[in-house]
This record gives sequence, structure tokens and C-alpha cells, in this order.
Amino acid sequence: MLTLHHLWLSPVCRAVRILLGEKDLECELVVEHTWERRPEFLALNPACEVPVLVTDGGDAVCGSTICEYVDEVHRTPALLAGDALARAETRRLVAWFDDKFKAEVTDYLVGEKVDKRLSGSGHPDSESIRAGKHNVHYHLDYIGYLFERRNWLAGDDFSLADIAAAAHISCVDYLGDVPWDDHPGARDWYARIKSRPSFRPILADHIPGLPPPRHYADLDF
Repeated sequence: MLTLHHLWLSPVCRAVRILLGEKDLECELVVEHTWERRPEFLALNPACEVPVLVTDGGDAVCGSTICEYVDEVHRTPALLAGDALARAETRRLVAWFDDKFKAEVTDYLVGEKVDKRLSGSGHPDSESIRAGKHNVHYHLDYIGYLFERRNWLAGDDFSLADIAAAAHISCVDYLGDVPWDDHPGARDWYARIKSRPSFRPILADHIPGLPPPRHYADLDF
């Protein structure tokens, strides 16, 4: 069986979990406190970062490359599909969320509110939190813009782009920091995401000492 070393509110880890669900692949989840720098985990990934997927053969695949690796090995359903231009658009949007959204929203909100608390690395910075809450509006507007013009974010079909976006949004939503009422387009897109069977384990997450808001798992939020 596959084994995924992960953290609950790591967007890339959540993306891998959603992808595995879409592929109907069973996986054992291992919560990895990276700040403890376990020698056994360092042997899998010297960068000491999650996610790390250990294959049935014992090989370790690390980081954001996991999603494309799994999609190549298990082709049905294909989540990086279409012609070269379509695949380029999917990769562009995956990078948008894993790089730009992460730097402008996730790091400011999840990083300050959760990561510092769990790792004992300091107190939340209020200026950073305000910046994240401000920046999220821009990204939700962009999701709404894309969803108004396409069936899914990258085109006609559900893809890695939707998975990456949903992974980041779900982490911020776990903290109650997504202003859904101001962004009906993004809300409609996320409602479709929440109804997918692959997303149910994400909605069932419950971090000890840090419960999600009431609307988090509600499909009619």
C-alpha cells in the first residue's frame, strides 16, 4: 500500500490526498512533524519537507512532483490531459496556487495561525494575517473569473488545477478565513469541489485543539 507522510493543513499534502481519491488509490496516512527532523524521515527526504509518498516498492517521491507522478503511473482518470497547450494551462494554474497563492495567502494565514503554533516557532504576526485576509479577495475574484468562462478552472474538465486550488482554499477555509459571501463565483466552484467523493476525507479532517468552523464540511455553505 502507498504511504503518504503529510501534515493536515499542508495544501500540497491535501492535493495529493485529493488526487489519490480521484484515482481510487488506497493510502496510509502518516502525520509527519517535520520540525522534529526524524532520522527515518530525513532518509526519505533530506529536505525534511512534506509531502512524501512512499510507493509499494519503497521508493520515495517528494513534494509537488507527486501529483504528476501519480497521474502518469495511474492514467485513469487523467487529470493532466489534453493537448500541449491545455496541459500548459493546467500547469500554469497549479503554479499560481502553489506559488502565488501560497506566498500571498496561505503562508500569511495558515503559516502564522497554525504552523507557528504547532512547531513552537513564535507568535502569530498580526500584520501578516491582515495581509493574507486582504490578498485572498484577489484570488477568489480570479477563481470566479475563470469559473464564469470555463466548466472548470483550466478548461472543460476537472484537473490538477482544480485540485491545487481546492487544497489551498480548504486550508484557509478550515480557519474560517474565506469570505464566501463576497465571492459567489468562487463559492459555486468550491461547492462543486466539496460534492466530489475524493474531497470527503478533507472535509472530515479535525485537528486536535483546532476545530474547523461549522460551515467547513457543509455542502450547502
